[in-house]
Amino acid sequence: MRREPSMKQCWLDIRSAGESAPALCQEALHHGFDAIVAADPADLAPLPPTVTRVLLPAGPELPDDFGAADLVVVDPAVHGTPDQLAQRYPDRRFGVFIEVTDQESLDRACASVRRDACTVISFRDPTYIPLEIVLAAAADASGLIITVMERLADASVHLGVLQHGPGGLMLAPSAPGEAARLRDVVTSKPGAIQLVTLTVTGVTHAGMGERACVDTCTYLEKDEGILVGSRAKGMVLCVSETHPLPYMRTRPFRVNAGAIMSYTLADSERTRYLSELAAGETVLAVGADGRTRHAIVGRVKIETRPLLSIDAVSDDGQRVNVIVQDDWHVRILGPGGAVLNSTELQPGDRILGHLPQRERHVGYPIDEFCYEQ
Repeated sequence: MRREPSMKQCWLDIRSAGESAPALCQEALHHGFDAIVAADPADLAPLPPTVTRVLLPAGPELPDDFGAADLVVVDPAVHGTPDQLAQRYPDRRFGVFIEVTDQESLDRACASVRRDACTVISFRDPTYIPLEIVLAAAADASGLIITVMERLADASVHLGVLQHGPGGLMLAPSAPGEAARLRDVVTSKPGAIQLVTLTVTGVTHAGMGERACVDTCTYLEKDEGILVGSRAKGMVLCVSETHPLPYMRTRPFRVNAGAIMSYTLADSERTRYLSELAAGETVLAVGADGRTRHAIVGRVKIETRPLLSIDAVSDDGQRVNVIVQDDWHVRILGPGGAVLNSTELQPGDRILGHLPQRERHVGYPIDEFCYEQ
């Protein structure tokens, strides 16, 4: 089973923000950041208690007064360990800051994430292998791991390391708006989608045409595929090639999706034509229970094949059509994840689909008159 990531924390680093610090703090507070990090206790004083106020002191000396700091993050080699400091300052929480630059510092980071309640880690070199090692070392630990990012563009990579990433990300914004974009990246996991049961009303040979196979950069599950439809307001769940058939090997990264003009979902909101998908873009993988996740497209194979037109209707009368390759190995999911060979479908059979409620323009949902037939 895939491990579902928990909600990640967003930390704002204002240590080098200068005069723009107040505006950046307001942006972070507006977007629900979890913590704001400063080097001077005075910079934490104006912040409300709804955000964790983190002091990360500069230099070897700790300040005489921690001010409003809820958490003080220290370098154990310079300031002492969190346990030692907690004895001196029993009213404060302490965490550890480590910059990983070599094997010795990596070993210290691995020890800290197994032992300490909070570890903030910066990685000097442009490789994610040290982060993989740290996360592996923390597999059975309960402490919070925050990783420092040099660029906002690194956020999605940090979150994907070992499939679940660290507990949170810390960013020193280079411009206004980056805090909002970081929160968007952290919360961008798609939610479940509502699937409905459709009744097949007709299956006809449609002649020759081009169909698209969507090959993803991930293994798809046995009850997982992508939604495909001839009309934007009605789609059918086409399953991945994870189920064995004679004469060919399984291709669990592939969905033999449908005719090139068909709609699919790139995410929970936007549709794309199958012919538009290209390597590096995303498509929404959907399970028979409605769960979703983003899958990266590795390639789209478009070839001329015999086509099969499948008509269906929802219980409330909405018509749905999908055109797929006319072959036994093209499959559609039914209720409960039943795998149905498309060429064996008959009127009265029940299949899974999705009924978006809004019209589309260049893939975006809009409210206007549009009739598709």
